[in-house]
Amino acid sequence: MQMENFAPVMFAGLVVIMLIGFPVAFSLSALGLLSGFIAIEMGWFPPGFMANLPLNVFGILSNETLLAIPFFTLMGAVLEKCGLAEDMLDSMGQLFGPVRGGLGYSVIIVGFILGAITGTVAGQVIAMAMISLPVMMRYGYNMRYSTGVLAASGTITQLVPPSLVLIVMADQLGTDVGQMYKGAWGPSILQVLIFAIYTFLVSRIRPSYVPGVPASARTLQGWALWAKCLRGIIPSAILIFAVLGSMGGLPFMDHAIATPTEAGAMGAVGSLLLAAIHRRLNWPMLKDAMNGTMRLTAMVVFILIGSRVFSLVFQGVDGAKWIEHMLSGLPGGQIGFLIAVNVFVFFLAFFLDFFEIAFIILPMLGPVAAKLGIDMVWFGVLLCVNMQTSFMHPPFGFALFYLRGIADTLFKNGALPRKVDSRDIYLGAIPWVGLQLLLVGIVIFFPQTVTVFLDKKVVVDVDKVQLEMPADLQGPGSGGINMDDPFGNRKSGEPDALPMPEPEPEAPAPAPGAGTGTDNKQ
Repeated sequence: MQMENFAPVMFAGLVVIMLIGFPVAFSLSALGLLSGFIAIEMGWFPPGFMANLPLNVFGILSNETLLAIPFFTLMGAVLEKCGLAEDMLDSMGQLFGPVRGGLGYSVIIVGFILGAITGTVAGQVIAMAMISLPVMMRYGYNMRYSTGVLAASGTITQLVPPSLVLIVMADQLGTDVGQMYKGAWGPSILQVLIFAIYTFLVSRIRPSYVPGVPASARTLQGWALWAKCLRGIIPSAILIFAVLGSMGGLPFMDHAIATPTEAGAMGAVGSLLLAAIHRRLNWPMLKDAMNGTMRLTAMVVFILIGSRVFSLVFQGVDGAKWIEHMLSGLPGGQIGFLIAVNVFVFFLAFFLDFFEIAFIILPMLGPVAAKLGIDMVWFGVLLCVNMQTSFMHPPFGFALFYLRGIADTLFKNGALPRKVDSRDIYLGAIPWVGLQLLLVGIVIFFPQTVTVFLDKKVVVDVDKVQLEMPADLQGPGSGGINMDDPFGNRKSGEPDALPMPEPEPEAPAPAPGAGTGTDNKQ
């Protein structure tokens, strides 16, 4: 076998081991080490090439950007258990309830707000389903719409800053986390609007699917209702502005005063303060939050180590050149490349988690996108929008699994009048997956949705640069720079320049034919 044929074999092996279902981190490590042994035996690279592996692993563990992941995870885990979701959903539900589709609007808005402060899909889907699903069933909401909007609103957290996916994207693509957050705000807001427009169309086309809640069901009205809404929104907004603003992750902010790690630490402290305000800060809650943080962080690190083992050998057998040759020749230039990549990632998301896609596939695609002149922030946010669908794919989407589990629990506890069928969950997710793919298309063909909030790059034309110095800055006593004494070493009173000695006159040349005195005597 030739070395140029081994990279496709490794990629095919990667697909096979991912379909087997064994933990990806260990499968990647085993495949990488086996491929490295074969490459050494075939003489494609020396044994010393694998000596780079410990250095690569050490580089992962010393990466300060990835240190922000446990901080943001802890922040989300604490907020998910402090009762913030319950208060916001209850107040928003009563505020929008009388409107057709009002409960759907409240779930979408609360999903957006919680996504900006929690960052965990599982906790968000479970919390909103526990509160909203019984209410929706009680007032006659269509089951497929109810399950679909709950699952889709939970996945918003993957795109809304401070998303963990965006941190990983920024690290893998070598760009700034703050810029990645700024780029994600446009698609995030646009996604909320798309979901709200879909709910509005359903309320007009099928009004029986999303009926209004009768006024008699509202326990709060007037200022008391608005006060409860603001009591949940204002502390959340303060935390969002403090965390994202400190790292320059908000639109129209040009400067950052903290790194992503420092901002994440500040967010973790802020979440503890919010939990204390809601009187939920206790040791059992904190212990559960720390356990969840530890598990997620360990999973991310092991996946990253496994992907580094595989990518090291893949690069050693010129796998990057094979990927570049295969993708750079696609018709359509940048647009053709982006469409092909997003179709590939969409189907890959049926089987892989977003962390696995980011660590395994992104290092292969990033260099090709850079050579095609694609902005790395635009590329990262676009793939993040696409990877949201990994939580919604029937029947493998994790958000659907979470919804399936909590629906069964609510039915057993008597909170639901009837059991929720898996068919309703899967069919209810399909329209929302279509809406997410619509957003992918919008971001591809209208990159301004991402770049509108980014810092403007200063472009300097070196051919037009001119250096000018006024003449009055060069003379002595002008207060400027004296070009005869640029370093100021000359003492006062000394002449500007020492006089040069007069050259001695040259002796006249002897006449032609004249000899010396000795010759004359002779």
